[in-house]
Amino acid sequence: MKAFYGDLKLGILGGGQLGRMLIQQAINYNVTVKVLDPDRNAPCKKLCDEFVVGSLSDYETVYNFGKQADLLTIEIEKVNVDALAQLEKEGVLVYPQSRIIRLIQDKGLQKQFFKENDIPTAAFKIISSVEELKEKHFHYPYIQKLRKDGYDGRGVYKVWDESYLENAFTEPSVIEELIDFEKEIAVIVARNALGEVKTFPMVEMEFNPEANLVEFLISPSLLNFEIHERAEHIAIQIAEKLNIVGLLAVEMFLDKHGNILVNELAPRTHNSGHQTIEGNVVSQFEQHLRAIFNQPLGNTACLNNAVMVNILGEEGHEGPAVYQNLEEILKLEGVYVHLYGKALTKPMRKMGHVTAIDADREKAIEKARYVQKTLKVVS
Repeated sequence: MKAFYGDLKLGILGGGQLGRMLIQQAINYNVTVKVLDPDRNAPCKKLCDEFVVGSLSDYETVYNFGKQADLLTIEIEKVNVDALAQLEKEGVLVYPQSRIIRLIQDKGLQKQFFKENDIPTAAFKIISSVEELKEKHFHYPYIQKLRKDGYDGRGVYKVWDESYLENAFTEPSVIEELIDFEKEIAVIVARNALGEVKTFPMVEMEFNPEANLVEFLISPSLLNFEIHERAEHIAIQIAEKLNIVGLLAVEMFLDKHGNILVNELAPRTHNSGHQTIEGNVVSQFEQHLRAIFNQPLGNTACLNNAVMVNILGEEGHEGPAVYQNLEEILKLEGVYVHLYGKALTKPMRKMGHVTAIDADREKAIEKARYVQKTLKVVS
């Protein structure tokens, strides 16, 4: 792979914070980076070598963008997969492969993949209409998820009882058993084209119940070793069944009976791996690049206790972003601030993250809690 000589053209579909952090690492590998995003002020704009404004879902736009690259990757799954499949036929490397993106774009196909490959997951049914939903529901309560276009908590609806059917999604969806879970956990796994596979140590997550996205993450998890082993085995099993090249985030539930159930997959760098930048020998962003460049995968060991907090836009604030109490946060030792370059804030928008590092796990958590209540994004 010619990445290290500066003449590899890497195309990234999506110009958000994941792409921004990927570029920060790609700079170290002398890679020429092109980015496609519909937002002319996307976070990647000022960091990449070439920024193209255009739709990620339009066939011609994605195809023409991809023809100018040696290798394409994604930072969001909502892209035109038909264009990627055609580019692959014409010799452009696309990692993760288009067939994997196609499968993961559709939560129904994702669930069927779990079932066919004996991957533990919540009981589910695939629904095509509201009428079918009324006929085929589980015992209340249960979760309804849109098959396509759900992202960061959008496209997920809790059906508590029959009265909730009135506001249920009308589009094709998946309904699944509501899991009474003990913990939400995640494992990020990487695989290169030679078939080398490595996992990052399992992490524990706390979700913001309003936004339904990761708000707080602790690495490494203190759950017992046997749970770590099972979770990592499941992640490796999925990566190998898919033959993925690149990174795969596997989000899971640990239920009250000690069972691990896979919730969802993301074929890219992921919010559950941001703490790896300071907390692990190699970050998820470097590992993704190593995997898609078909280089040896890096050491994923934890360097320290790392606790990551997502910085979200405050309720009632929409407009130019102002970061209140940032100086107070920067006074703390072992606290690392990552702002995403988004000029405008709105409620629950991801504006950045902060990672707190400490040899003492409780002190790392304490610092992260302080960040969570002190640093506010207002307008």
